[in-house]
Amino acid sequence: MSVGIVGYGAYIPRFRIIVEEIARIWGQDPENIKKGLLVEEKSVADLDEDTITMSVESAKNALLRAGIDPKKIGALFIGSESHPYAVKPSGAVVAEALDITPNVLVADLEFACKAGTAGMQCCFGLVKSGEIEYGLAIGSDCAQSKPGDALEYTAASGSASIIFGRDPIAKIEGMCSYTTDTPDFWRREGQSYPSHGARFTGEPAYFHHVLSAAKGLMKKLGLCADAFDYAVFHMPNGKFPLSAAKQLGFDKSKVMPGLVVTKIGNTYSASSMLGLCAVLDIAKPGQRILLVSFGSGAGADAFSLLVTEKITERRGLAKKTEDYINDKEYIDYGTYAKLRGKLKM
Repeated sequence: MSVGIVGYGAYIPRFRIIVEEIARIWGQDPENIKKGLLVEEKSVADLDEDTITMSVESAKNALLRAGIDPKKIGALFIGSESHPYAVKPSGAVVAEALDITPNVLVADLEFACKAGTAGMQCCFGLVKSGEIEYGLAIGSDCAQSKPGDALEYTAASGSASIIFGRDPIAKIEGMCSYTTDTPDFWRREGQSYPSHGARFTGEPAYFHHVLSAAKGLMKKLGLCADAFDYAVFHMPNGKFPLSAAKQLGFDKSKVMPGLVVTKIGNTYSASSMLGLCAVLDIAKPGQRILLVSFGSGAGADAFSLLVTEKITERRGLAKKTEDYINDKEYIDYGTYAKLRGKLKM
């Protein structure tokens, strides 16, 4: 029996801040920013929300769709670059909250924005080998951005959870990863905000790795862009994934259903996984999905997923990604600064 996704779930905080409000504070032209980034607004976590709480919420939705006893989950991986504790696993708290403990492998993963898909690979391998029955991979982040930095327009909050098992709603046909030491983005221990080498973020980082992983996967499986009905890429902004898709031969129409960044910003480790959740909310049996994540530092993971008949009976069992996107409340910059701890004592 094939191995793949048996349950998936999204969570996006309700608060939003629009590009115009951030630009107003820093005296910048919002129209140029929106044109350059293709982002209109971003999601903002509340005071009582963090990587852990958001992970619990998205995982609950994934469990509803999977329809399984949480105790059957044999491994739980949380990918994030905003774990609340420097030393204490987020995964242990999430496992306890979901009633998965104690007989479960738990690990926190970190590889910038692709740590969540690294967890997906781990879960897939463990299930396929027969070591566990089900595995839960989570991508969750409350992204950090220095006040006034370009990242402030996109760094957002959100979570996506994927449960792997047999008899899936979307089976994994293949995977391919591509990694090099490209220092485009980093945050040292003790620093509040990340730094980035602006000239490295495009061609040598994002595009080189995303295109290499995608091409490697398609070559491995003997597929071309025409074989896929949807394409989901990591979304640091709206322009990069559209450009990557075009270079790979994908029509824009195959990318737009998963391009959630325009309305919620870049949710880092959850970014490509939330795009996948949005596509799974509408995909039909027999359709094929390309998923390519990207993490600064730098690497990319590519997956080919084939949707099965199971999707029709499972996706309606939990709140859809679009429901979270549309459930929103706008805030001003002062509230945003308070919620995200921008004011340092």
